[in-house]
Amino acid sequence: MTDSQPAVPEAVLTSAYERLDREDISLADNEAILHSLSELTPIYESDRSYFVLGSYDREPIRRLNLVVDRLNRRSDAYAFRMVDVRGEWENGIQKFCLIADLVTHVVGVAEKEPSDFLVEQGLLAGTSEFFEKSHVLKREYPDGEDDHPFGWMQDGVFELLESEGRLHRWETEAELVAAAEELP
Repeated sequence: MTDSQPAVPEAVLTSAYERLDREDISLADNEAILHSLSELTPIYESDRSYFVLGSYDREPIRRLNLVVDRLNRRSDAYAFRMVDVRGEWENGIQKFCLIADLVTHVVGVAEKEPSDFLVEQGLLAGTSEFFEKSHVLKREYPDGEDDHPFGWMQDGVFELLESEGRLHRWETEAELVAAAEELP
């Protein structure tokens, strides 16, 4: 990026501006949001970008980081988690929507307890622009461990993604790595 190019492309600023209700945020909040978005320059410089969602609990975050690492090994890609976007955001849904607007792919790593991206799954399934770029890496559990590890609403989202060929199942970490490598 040269000094003459804006830190954030105009189309992104327009999208962010439309997503946020100008009356609900102060000028300082708006500037903080735009600063946070400008820190994501690798998104604009890469052919593919991956917004990776999942649980930040001790064991699941290790697997979440494994997916981010695998995706970042691609020469033309940039992968990151929501927590990697700095700044204090009072409205997490606005943050999610703005970031999801920017990326080429939204990737969820679903595990039973805790899944921790239930709200985001609803937004993915309920918003066609987000749904079209979404993939979920769903953990499968051995028979008898738990017949229904996810709730019926999550199962519905999984079925929608599976019908589009964007649900990837895994049980072991090796299978998780292989599933991440299947992503476009």
